[in-house]
This record gives sequence, structure tokens and C-alpha cells, in this order.
Amino acid sequence: MPVSDLLPQDAKPAPEVVRERGRGAHKGQQTRATILEAALNLASQMGIEGLSIGALAEVTGMSKSGVFAHFGSREELQISVIREYHERFEEEVFRPAIRQPRGLPRLHALFDNWVAKVATEIDSGCIYISGAVEFDDRPGPVRDALAGMVVTWHGSLVRAIKMAVEMGHLRADTDPMQMQFEIHGLILSLHHDARFLRSPDAIERARTAFERVIQFYALGAPGTPAGANGATTPSNY
Repeated sequence: MPVSDLLPQDAKPAPEVVRERGRGAHKGQQTRATILEAALNLASQMGIEGLSIGALAEVTGMSKSGVFAHFGSREELQISVIREYHERFEEEVFRPAIRQPRGLPRLHALFDNWVAKVATEIDSGCIYISGAVEFDDRPGPVRDALAGMVVTWHGSLVRAIKMAVEMGHLRADTDPMQMQFEIHGLILSLHHDARFLRSPDAIERARTAFERVIQFYALGAPGTPAGANGATTPSNY
């Protein structure tokens, strides 16, 4: 039985009051979403440190007090932007990939989706990468939130690599953490060359390099036996 049914009849809110509260909550959610959208755009252009209540008020046409009411502080605004970016990253990169079969098909999808995401951010920038530059030596809640999101994503890659090993698509002696490190390095190189150097072939080079990484961990470097600890030293990198 709903709690409201236990209240005296005259203590229950009128239906029109309930509807009005619902409309108010929905409007508040819409306003917050609008602010977050503007904040993401600002952060991609100016960095997370470029975010401020005043800048967002100017961009959205709201009062500073109106923006402040939705976040409470600049720090909370920055953390909310990081969480929103992570949610969108998962929606565009991770979730479509996990619909693919386990093993190399899923790992390929994760990388392809990641490259596609970077390609759309060439003119704006990746908050994960730019944020790392801004907060690498600045401890605090914002850095913790950003690092936590990146570590979560890296963990997803490691799990995908482990599944590829379990499926027999990659060698049993594959070090998932090392392979994840190398794949992430390809994305950093892609972002650097595409965004900073404006290299027109950066995306294709990243894909070629990824296939070489896959080939190495699937077959091993030609003529290079596994060492005592299962590691190999590539001879053709």
C-alpha cells in the first residue's frame, strides 16, 4: 500500500499539486542537462579548469545563482562534467562493443569505437587526455574523479583482452595490462598527431599499429621464442 494512502484525506497533496511538482522536477532536470551540455562544450575547448559558474551563466543566459543552484560549487560542476563525459564515452565506445562476440571481435570493436570517438574530437579535444594534462600534479576530488573514470575504462579493456585469451584468440602468455598499455599508447599518439600535428593519415596509422599489436599477441614476433616468464621481445616493432 502506498504511504500516501495511509495519510488522512486532507493531508494528501491535491492531484494538481503532484502534477506541478512533477513538471517542476522535469524542468529542473532539463535545465541541468542544458547546463551540462554547455559545460561539456566549454571544457572541450577551454579545459576543465576553464569551467566556472560565471562562464556557464553567460553561455546559457542564466543567472549565476541559477547555475549555482544546480551544482553548488565549481568543483561539483567539474566533477559532474567528468561523469557526463564518461557516460557519453561509455554510450559511444563501450556499450556498442559489448554486443559483439567475446574475444577479438569485441576487442576490435572497442578500439574502432575509440578511434571514431577521437576522430570526432579532433577539433574539440578529449577531456580524458586534456584533463590528465591539467590535473596530473594537482591532487583533489576533481583529479580523483577523472582518474577513476580512466581507470574504469582501462579495466574494461583489460577484461576484453582476458576474454580474448580465454577464447584462444590471443596467446596464453599474453600480459593483459601490457597490451592495454600499448593500445592506450596508440590512442595517445593518434590524438597528438591528429589534433596537434594535423596529420591526415593519423587514423589509418593507428589502425595499422593496432593490427600489428593484435598480430604480435596472437602469434608472437617471428622467430622470437617466449622467455622463461612467458614474455617475448618483438623483433619487428
